[in-house]
Amino acid sequence: MDSRTGLPVVGMVGGGQLARMTHQSAISLGQSLRVLALTPDDGAALVAADVQYGDHTDLAALRTFAKGCDVVTFDHEHVPTEHIRTLAAEGVKLFPPADALVHAQDKRAMRERLDGLGAPNPAWRPVESPAELVAFGDELGWPVMVKAARGGYDGRGVWPVADAAHATELAETLLAGGTKLIVEERVPLRRELAVQVARSPFGQVAVYPVVETVQRDGICVEVLAPAPGLPEELAVTAQQLAIDLATALDVVGLLAVELFEVADDSAAGGGRILVNELAMRPHNSGHWTIEGARTSQFEQHLRAVLDYPMGDTSLTAPVVVMANVLGGEPGGMPIDERLHHLFAAEPTARVHLYGKQVRPGRKIGHVTVLGDDLGEVRSRAARAMCWLRDGTEGSA
Repeated sequence: MDSRTGLPVVGMVGGGQLARMTHQSAISLGQSLRVLALTPDDGAALVAADVQYGDHTDLAALRTFAKGCDVVTFDHEHVPTEHIRTLAAEGVKLFPPADALVHAQDKRAMRERLDGLGAPNPAWRPVESPAELVAFGDELGWPVMVKAARGGYDGRGVWPVADAAHATELAETLLAGGTKLIVEERVPLRRELAVQVARSPFGQVAVYPVVETVQRDGICVEVLAPAPGLPEELAVTAQQLAIDLATALDVVGLLAVELFEVADDSAAGGGRILVNELAMRPHNSGHWTIEGARTSQFEQHLRAVLDYPMGDTSLTAPVVVMANVLGGEPGGMPIDERLHHLFAAEPTARVHLYGKQVRPGRKIGHVTVLGDDLGEVRSRAARAMCWLRDGTEGSA
């Protein structure tokens, strides 16, 4: 407890943009957010008052950081599971707990548990040898998707494999290097969806509307809320799935369920959903909630880990579009000048910059636009994004 405010101290392991935006919500709640960052240049370290520096894989650094925190949570999934278990055994309150978080850290553990729960998985198999991978592809048909069991994100750690020769070469290389693998069928994808739910230790849940996530080169570039044209029955199914998973896995905090919508003539509306991945923290697919929902995902995550009642998840406008800003080519107009042009062109656009050094393809921020017409709002969000990325009104 912070003696100055009489309010709890929340510790967040990781100093990236998620911690940065969680810090903004902590301010309005009057709370002290302590951040464990790697360097003073991390996005959250640039703005938070209570910052400690250390490596999230260093148990001693985690122990020091947790002292004085009422609860510890995470900006990413990369803290070793055994360290979380050790800290919990020593009396540290950590949310989500290790037994839940492992399903966001390890894709094999996730798929096995989802199978056990009867949740909608694509066909998949663990890969222990090149022969097993080839057998899977021969059985289900090529191409297939090979994934690293741990550590992949934003398209990294995912390899589309076209045939047996490619499968053998890839598996030999990755397995020899110690990478643990799974393989999944390549589903007949219509689009990607996501739904977020927050759950408190008391068991209260609050679910957000289902959104469509638009991917390019394995990276989310746009989020549309609510998901356009999604049949109500399928939307309710996705929301109930998220609630059921959060409850079954004993998640505390935010759970983002990334989904595939696939064609299925036998299903209502001609489609069904499959689970792609899980994340147990605020998530890129929920950044739109800062302006687009009554309670942002970042405030909701804080409410959940502190066991406060959940906030209202309804939309603040009929249509909300969030566009990620990826770093463009070096040079050109300075970022401050780009902001001048953006705000002149799109005065209602809301800008969030993460304090990151610009590199081509790196997420350096996002913009959010609200309105009534999906086409118009997407166009305005794309225009704002282009001003930040390129310093021009160029096309997205």
